[in-house]
Amino acid sequence: MRDIHRNNGSALLYFLRGFVSPGVGHTAEDLLQETMLRAWRKLDTVPTEPEAQRRWLFAVARRLAIDAHRKRQARPAEVSLLDAEPAGFGCEAANTAIATVTMRRAIGRLSTDHRSVLTELYVKGHTLDETAARLRVPVGTVKSRAHYATQYLRNALINE
Repeated sequence: MRDIHRNNGSALLYFLRGFVSPGVGHTAEDLLQETMLRAWRKLDTVPTEPEAQRRWLFAVARRLAIDAHRKRQARPAEVSLLDAEPAGFGCEAANTAIATVTMRRAIGRLSTDHRSVLTELYVKGHTLDETAARLRVPVGTVKSRAHYATQYLRNALINE
């Protein structure tokens, strides 16, 4: 296999670069690797005579390049993850964990009155009137506490 790659690899790579446009899903290097993988899997069928061997490898490489091109035409255009997502500092799981810790700390710093209003409204799903009745405060107080508590939490997430 080393001899096959050493004797034909650079010529195949040059050949495949002519088939592949820059910026597409399959690069010439990927196709070369797949060609060599196919040769390795079918090593007993690869001709031993150098010229026949080269023709066999070029035929496999050409078919792989055509298949890759057809596959690209049948699928929607691929978008790089760098183009699809805004640049960030770390993975999404890490950002979620940091936001969760920040939110828990901020909720812990809320007063008991503000925390109980948020719990009744957003955790238990009660209406403003039900929350006011359960906490024995006016509806306006519930609205005010909910407003200031959510504003505090929003600022905590943005500033931390």
